[in-house]
Amino acid sequence: MKAFFDTDGDGTGDFRGLTQKLDYVRDLGVNTIWLLPFYPSPMRDDGYDIADYRNVNPRYGSRRDFRHFVSAAHRYGLRVITELIINHTSDQHPWFQAARRAPKGSRKRDFYVWSDDDRRFAQTRIIFTDTETSNWAWDPLAQQYYWHRFFSHQPDLNHKSCATPWRTRVSPGR
Repeated sequence: MKAFFDTDGDGTGDFRGLTQKLDYVRDLGVNTIWLLPFYPSPMRDDGYDIADYRNVNPRYGSRRDFRHFVSAAHRYGLRVITELIINHTSDQHPWFQAARRAPKGSRKRDFYVWSDDDRRFAQTRIIFTDTETSNWAWDPLAQQYYWHRFFSHQPDLNHKSCATPWRTRVSPGR
């Protein structure tokens, strides 16, 4: 979408532009549109560093523009897939900001993976060796290291914890 049909002249494609071109997309023989991340982001990794899962980056429009696009796409018989990044967030996300200020062992701190040293998981390869020297980054406010598999500005969520905001406990047998 970033490069497809800009309606406001800012050089970035947007939901209104994509909506206007749905007949063209359908006539190409497409039956599904896959959207890359379009959430608010510092854009240090093309939007993969999500700072707010509940909103739309204003560069692409509004939530209303997005809802209108999805409804229109469905009227054209087109499916919409949105890429949702659930491995990590931006270090600017309110969850991370709360976690780094929370005390060790607290529910909020447990949203992410923290350590007092950077030697845990030492066998795990570093993905971006051209920019990262470790999978751990020191946070001076938290006074701990946080784990990141991608870039240091993308702290990993702690999926082993039931503290992550979208997880709920389910009783055995359900």
